[in-house]
Amino acid sequence: MERLVIDVRALTDRGDPITGLTADDFKVTIDGAAARVETATWVGAGDVNPDLASPVPATPVAVDATPAAAHGRLIVFLFQKDFDSSRLRGLMRMLLKSREVLGSLTPADRVAIMSFDTHLKIWTDFTGDRERLDRILSHDLLLQRPPAVSASSAPSLVERLDPKSAQHTYGIERALELIGAALEPLPAAKSLVLIGYGFGRLGLSGVSMENNYGAARQALVDARTSVFSLDVTDADYHSLEAGLQIVSEQTGGFYAKTHLFPDIAMRQLAGALAGYYALFVEKADSPGAVHDIKTELTHRQGRVLALTSVSEHTP
Repeated sequence: MERLVIDVRALTDRGDPITGLTADDFKVTIDGAAARVETATWVGAGDVNPDLASPVPATPVAVDATPAAAHGRLIVFLFQKDFDSSRLRGLMRMLLKSREVLGSLTPADRVAIMSFDTHLKIWTDFTGDRERLDRILSHDLLLQRPPAVSASSAPSLVERLDPKSAQHTYGIERALELIGAALEPLPAAKSLVLIGYGFGRLGLSGVSMENNYGAARQALVDARTSVFSLDVTDADYHSLEAGLQIVSEQTGGFYAKTHLFPDIAMRQLAGALAGYYALFVEKADSPGAVHDIKTELTHRQGRVLALTSVSEHTP
């Protein structure tokens, strides 16, 4: 019997994390068939479970329980920059709001900041230096050029994402793929906060994903990285929001508009970043390259954020 590790965030209607749950509080179905949840382990800010510290993709695996060094949360901020008036106001607003996350960091947490306009730009590798992070968010990202960035001591994102390669990344989908690939070897689940205006192409049949989005999605899933998309566009609806919605749903994150109630979006983000449950789930052998996953709460009311599908990896 193969097993999956599924990272799940459970939130109240207010956006607060639901803690204290056990395996019996979760129901998981794979391709419509019930799958037994063996364990549900809460991993919160500052918590480390050595059985979960090694990278375990959400694909059929033999679980690696090798102990690893203590670590905190790994959070990547990725800002889509655009100076169109319908986007710039929202971007400036969310740059300032993002500083609120810094106040919740523990000494073990690490944050990396990147931006994308004509190409991917790296502002800082993972760091716990709040003063440096605050300066980037409050001033540098809008008004300065990114500095030369060297790899930090472990954990490092830049070690696997060379700034020169980033300069030749001309689509947000490719940027997401590179970030996912760089995060994949790092331990446990990660969070990517995508603050932007979206992507995709609007056609007669609706919005379609392009620029090899599938590779980006797979890289993020393999890296156990959930995308939390905060839409900066000053509009009740726009076509490009579909890209933000899709990548968030498919990676176990969420999508939120910020033009009317940014504080609500930030509260939801704070709750999602606070921690997650790592579910060890039995997976029966079944045909097909892609398997649909549905995760629900059984004894509590709340919002569940988790992967919606996994792909079989072939050698």
